[in-house]
Amino acid sequence: MRWDFTIEFDESKKNESFSDFEKECHLFLEKALQSERWIIWVAEENGAIVSHIYIELIDKVPRPGRTTYPFAYMTNVYTVPAHRGTGIGSRMLNKINKWIEDNHYEFVIVWPSEEAISFYKKNGYVHSKEPMEYVPS
Repeated sequence: MRWDFTIEFDESKKNESFSDFEKECHLFLEKALQSERWIIWVAEENGAIVSHIYIELIDKVPRPGRTTYPFAYMTNVYTVPAHRGTGIGSRMLNKINKWIEDNHYEFVIVWPSEEAISFYKKNGYVHSKEPMEYVPS
């Protein structure tokens, strides 16, 4: 689905090597799942995954006077086109939001596409300005 997700939004990538991508993705997923820092949420229909959301937990440096909890980085949010608009993504996000609250995670960050901003807003997310970044040359 990650391949499909990428090609859907950037067709110039369709000529890349699927085999190379598959190997890299497989290694990433093995490491991610073994680390217990990545949580992958999926929705299935008739035994097939139709939507997924990846979350990485990021530890924060402790502060005096309070318990410090990780925050969650949400990425690779994707629903198969045939299942969009059915509420499946919102149901997943609502379960994740409850999980975030139940585990006392500090906050969730996600960089949505322009098309997805309304989806997140209707599910309780606040649109904020982009963070600063440094990109090495």
